[in-house]
Amino acid sequence: MNVFSPAWRVPDPSGVAVGVFDGVHRGHVTVIQRLVAQCQERGVIPGVLTFDPHPVEVLAPAQAPPLLTRIDRRIELLHELGIQWVGVLDLRDIRLMSPEEFVTAVLVAKANSRVVSVGADFRFGHDRAGDVTTLVELGERHGFDVAAVDLVADEEGIISSTRIRQLIIAGHVAEAAELLGRPHRVSGVVIRGDARGRTLGYPTANLPLPAGLAVPADGIYAVRVRGAIEADGVASLGVRPTFGTSGVRLLEVHVFDFSGDLYGKTLDVDFVARLRGEERFDSVEALIDQMDKDALTAREILGG
Repeated sequence: MNVFSPAWRVPDPSGVAVGVFDGVHRGHVTVIQRLVAQCQERGVIPGVLTFDPHPVEVLAPAQAPPLLTRIDRRIELLHELGIQWVGVLDLRDIRLMSPEEFVTAVLVAKANSRVVSVGADFRFGHDRAGDVTTLVELGERHGFDVAAVDLVADEEGIISSTRIRQLIIAGHVAEAAELLGRPHRVSGVVIRGDARGRTLGYPTANLPLPAGLAVPADGIYAVRVRGAIEADGVASLGVRPTFGTSGVRLLEVHVFDFSGDLYGKTLDVDFVARLRGEERFDSVEALIDQMDKDALTAREILGG
């Protein structure tokens, strides 16, 4: 996998999908798969042009959405789909380009495009002046074909990053996973906590919540853990109201059947299902009783 810096040019004829692709959800996958299939037919290299930071962060910072995937995770997911190179664009560098300038300077001069795959709602160029019709016309002039892929929908509507964010923030992680094609992931480095979980019989790996990433609502979740270890677990996300709280949100993960040291290790936490909301208990005994129930439920959901 090649990841190109701003001063890049793809040396070989390529196919390219263009978009933010935040989340690399099922709709995005359709665009990517269409591109990869066409590249195989033509004998060219499949690539992606994505954006970092998110374009809204450039155009209206106060309205910037929390991301479903940071750029490194996005690139990893694209690679798994067969993409061989990724060009990372900064909208600040290209926002004033006309549609034709974008095509000639980026799709032709940099991406060496022979086929371009986009969603049917694709817009590009200064003030979003270009659409798929524009792209097709410019492609005929500059030597590439355009594959416009219809937006993917289910019975609730179009599958979009915005819709998935809303589900995650509301705690509906199982529904979000259906649209993503996999569970939503939050990653972090394990930090030292107050070790209270160990005294309760449920030692936890504590992760600070990453800024700018979509994080589920406070509550208790069945999770799968990857990274430093591969295991199932149950996670508490919130401010720990039973013990009085500093108000700082924290992700605490109890990894099933594990007793080692994870301090300083990176864990990827995949949210599979929400068990309940965060609650304040009147006694430690009542809390432990509920934790026992939560752990049992999580094991049942995760198949272990």
